[in-house]
Amino acid sequence: LIKSNKPESQKILSLEQTAPSYLVFLCPAFSDLFLFFHLQDHCFYHGRVRGHADSWVALSTCLGMRYVMSCVTGFSSDTIRSFNSVTCLRKAKMPQLSVIRMYTFRKQNKDLYKTKMRIMEIANYVDKFYRDLNIRVPLIGLEVWTEHDQCIINEEPNSTLWSFLQWRQKLKSRKKHDNAQLLTGVIFKGTTIGMATLEGMCSHENSGGINVDHSELPIGAAATMAHEIGHNIGMSHDQEGCCVEATAEQGGCVMAAATGHPFPKVFSRCSKKDLDNYFQKGGGMCLFNMPNMKDLVGGKKCGNGFVEEGEECDCGEPEECTNNCCHPSNCPLKVDAQCAHGVCCEDCKLKQAGTMCRGAAGACDLPEYCTGGSPYCPSNVYLLDGSSCQHGRAYCYNGMCLTHEQQCLQLWGYGAQPAHDVCFQDVNAAGNAFGNCGKDSHGNYVKCAKSDAKCGKIQCHSAAKKPKGSNAVSIDTTIRTDGIEVKCRGTYVYSTQDGQGDLPDPGLVMTGTKCGEGKVCKDRQCQNASFTELQTCIARCHGHGVCNSNGNCHCNRGWAPPFCEKPGLGGSVDSGPVQNDSEFTFSFLCTSAWASCTKTCVEDLCCKKQNFTESELELLLSEVERRDKYFIWNFVLRN
Repeated sequence: LIKSNKPESQKILSLEQTAPSYLVFLCPAFSDLFLFFHLQDHCFYHGRVRGHADSWVALSTCLGMRYVMSCVTGFSSDTIRSFNSVTCLRKAKMPQLSVIRMYTFRKQNKDLYKTKMRIMEIANYVDKFYRDLNIRVPLIGLEVWTEHDQCIINEEPNSTLWSFLQWRQKLKSRKKHDNAQLLTGVIFKGTTIGMATLEGMCSHENSGGINVDHSELPIGAAATMAHEIGHNIGMSHDQEGCCVEATAEQGGCVMAAATGHPFPKVFSRCSKKDLDNYFQKGGGMCLFNMPNMKDLVGGKKCGNGFVEEGEECDCGEPEECTNNCCHPSNCPLKVDAQCAHGVCCEDCKLKQAGTMCRGAAGACDLPEYCTGGSPYCPSNVYLLDGSSCQHGRAYCYNGMCLTHEQQCLQLWGYGAQPAHDVCFQDVNAAGNAFGNCGKDSHGNYVKCAKSDAKCGKIQCHSAAKKPKGSNAVSIDTTIRTDGIEVKCRGTYVYSTQDGQGDLPDPGLVMTGTKCGEGKVCKDRQCQNASFTELQTCIARCHGHGVCNSNGNCHCNRGWAPPFCEKPGLGGSVDSGPVQNDSEFTFSFLCTSAWASCTKTCVEDLCCKKQNFTESELELLLSEVERRDKYFIWNFVLRN
């Protein structure tokens, strides 16, 4: 508990300590040798103001007291000098890695302690912002480039972003992570203070962003970084009317196109909807896996909300714990409790083996089931990259089925379709703002070769007046081919005077989109895709299954893992058991009349009478909508 030292506004804070330790990497000049050591600073906290249920606090005591409070009057945030860094982030409740580049180290007179305190404070704020979305972003490491930068960093944001993302791919072999963010003191051209790939989270090539440390207040850099991470997880800029969670005087919302002091601390309802849509179509697959708690902290701390070595549970500090299965004082389970956390834990007991704990999200995802021995759902797996989806029109990539059709719908709305191939070829051969294959390292537009045309600016057919987005305009072109006029509609997104211009052109075709048979878009080129791993795996599945992201067979119902050659219940060695042996299968025959059956009808006939689970009912409904001939449904009935 901490009291404010202002007599006129005394408040008592309830605080919990965040992760106390992390790795620091030092990179000597012109050397591949990285020196690392652990640092522990038990001086970063999250919490609330007692008596104010909607308040929140992020606080540091490392260099005196610095804090940010929301929803409480009479308090203000202290200031601290700015630094530059790179921060690598992992998934919800997952350890993070931070990297500092040379400019920062010099700016702080090579004072490592001041530098890492700055970064820890920024990371503490970012973590706090995302807790409202049930996502944790704790920091576990700093990498210091003491003599020279490891990637190109200049005033051109596009070239800086792509150079940094290429460097990040090398970092993954040394330090496992899901996302990386560069924080720099270099000022970019125009009004850009950050840039990140839309929906790039978990991607080997695109999971990251760049940020300018533009404010004396650490929360300024934190707001920018939270914004760019938001783009990585599918959040677009807030449109007018989206942000009702905070007024302009309170800072507005994190995903506003332009922000300033006071800085935003909350996400809008539109951002939350974008996030839900991103997850529903299979994005962010890496975010659902359990963290390695040994990476998260070097020494355990009961009360920080993370179940670490030696703890059976952790529900936070005693003042905030609402978990009926856990003792908050020293983190043991209560008497007769089997578990306290996890989707496979219910009323302090482990759920039955075979209970679905994570349904398939999108065409390229696979379901997971409780094991009966752990409160946590097995690690998330999905179809191996290169697996066919959309009836052969696309390939799975990082758990998502990316198509030109999908991107036209995203840009133009209902009814949009990809334009004729000649639109892609003619428009993208121009190499200008309206038709191109991206930019080079100098910021100049690149002409698309004919073979790469479907990896440049996407061309669509749409009856809409303009593309979605307040700063998006249509670029309409008419091309005559074989005596027929073909209309092409491209999208140009301009940077407003007060906008951040923080997204690479959203009108470019997304990495992983199929551009030909056996080919996908990568680095703005239509490249041959290597399906060797997929072909090898499929051969082991005996025609009765598909391959998951771990290279293992996920067997169809009726066949047993690992190789789907023997009768069984389906699933994989990674998914958990599909159903318990004590359950049995119920089959029934349906005719084409069922295709017109309403949701209420299905609920009455199936869910209420046969006691189907919610996930099974959803599957039933999808079959009703999809089929119009005789077919058999197999569902699990509970005893």
